[in-house]
Amino acid sequence: MICFPNAKVNLGLSILSKRPDGFHNLETVFYPLPFTDVLEMVEASSATSLHLTGLPVPGNPDENLVLRAWSILKKKTGLKGHADIHLHKAIPMGSGLGGGSSDAAFFLNGCNEFYGLHLTEKELADMAILLGSDCPFFLRNRTCYATGRGEILEELDLDLSSFSFGIVDPGIHISTSWAFSRVQARSQKQDLREIMRRPVSEWKNSLHNDFERPVTGAHPQLRKIREDLYAAGAVYASLSGSGSAFYGIFPKGMNPVHQMPAGLLFHFIP
Repeated sequence: MICFPNAKVNLGLSILSKRPDGFHNLETVFYPLPFTDVLEMVEASSATSLHLTGLPVPGNPDENLVLRAWSILKKKTGLKGHADIHLHKAIPMGSGLGGGSSDAAFFLNGCNEFYGLHLTEKELADMAILLGSDCPFFLRNRTCYATGRGEILEELDLDLSSFSFGIVDPGIHISTSWAFSRVQARSQKQDLREIMRRPVSEWKNSLHNDFERPVTGAHPQLRKIREDLYAAGAVYASLSGSGSAFYGIFPKGMNPVHQMPAGLLFHFIP
């Protein structure tokens, strides 16, 4: 089995309230991007192993979301055997691009097909939510308006084919739990579905990510990245998720690579 887990960006992100279970109610739009890791799995005879290459992955490898997904899958389905897994990371960790969640969700989907488990989308989503609030989105992997923890999904018809995306990876790992501990809940929704119906050129003054203030407050050097994206020609720029990556939306045909300051790791998706 081989698959290519992709990244996402958040088009707006509002934190609405803290829930009794310790999570937060939020409102966002998940938008998938063709910026991918590589994940391969073959059956193993004796023990399950995970081999990591590419970008560094902080933390204990035994707690990687892919291994956790494998453990949950075996427990829920009674699947026997072992797996030899190779994960090549291209999506930076702790960037708000959802790479770890995507890896886990793609692994669940892939194993469902590989082993002929015939699990429904709901059964997969019930496993995915145990791994991360945005994992259920990656099972569907289409533009979605999300509420609840991020697991209540409504597909949106949003056409951004006339735009390209640029992603700036500042190389700073932002802990999701830390970011949520610093963000303040807002009193009302942004009404993101209504904003998505407006031209992208109007998003700058109406579409906001509530994590930008605490993340740039803790890392002041990040504040200039958004300005750099606009200076390079972006019609909209924002932090993705809880950070630290910023993205810019550019008119199709524009190549902003040479307009960005030297020293920034810039991924351009034409």
